[in-house]
Amino acid sequence: MNLTQLSLPEQAIFVLAALVLLVSFILLSQTRLTAAIHAFAWQGALVAVVAALVGWVGADAHLYLSAGLTLALKALLIPWMLHRLVRRLDMDAEREALVHPALVALTGTLLVVFAYWLVLPLERLAVTDTRNLLAISLATVLMGFWMLVVRAQAVAQVLGFMSIENGLFLGAVAATRGMPLVVELGVAFDVLVAMILFGVFFFQIRESIDSLDTDRLDRLAETEEEA
Repeated sequence: MNLTQLSLPEQAIFVLAALVLLVSFILLSQTRLTAAIHAFAWQGALVAVVAALVGWVGADAHLYLSAGLTLALKALLIPWMLHRLVRRLDMDAEREALVHPALVALTGTLLVVFAYWLVLPLERLAVTDTRNLLAISLATVLMGFWMLVVRAQAVAQVLGFMSIENGLFLGAVAATRGMPLVVELGVAFDVLVAMILFGVFFFQIRESIDSLDTDRLDRLAETEEEA
């Protein structure tokens, strides 16, 4: 795809979507929880702007409401809730050491290449200039799943889960110009409820074993099985 053949708003959509994927790499490699939460907030804001621009290009007014909902939920409310949770758990300065960070980043790059290869037949059939959003959204989803695998901190895994939802929303905007508004409101409510349940769950874990490291939970489970 030649960017010069696209209009200025369409070029902006592609660049902003690429930045969403870049933030996924930042989330994957960020060791401080507070910095990772800030990165997630920026990712949510970028997704909201992409949705608004797609609505502008396609003259689809309901995407403006979707963009506003995404901005309020992903860039403001959920990051604020996570910041409050981290402070209450006294994890502001906590760092998570990544095992083989270079290998983690390399695998993330391979996932992006795989996403573009997988979406290539769909791109050839697509008629919109924003078809590359499909590849970027799939790569964002895969990066979120990879974050769930490599990160041991429970809060970081929640950020990976939320990043997956960002990728799915971006894919819906690219493929169908957004889901029906009722569906989007239902998904937003589910995500908010899930965030509240995660917070309750984290407090229960912290009170039980004084840690949110999932590797420690695995070791504890293995010890109980051996006993």
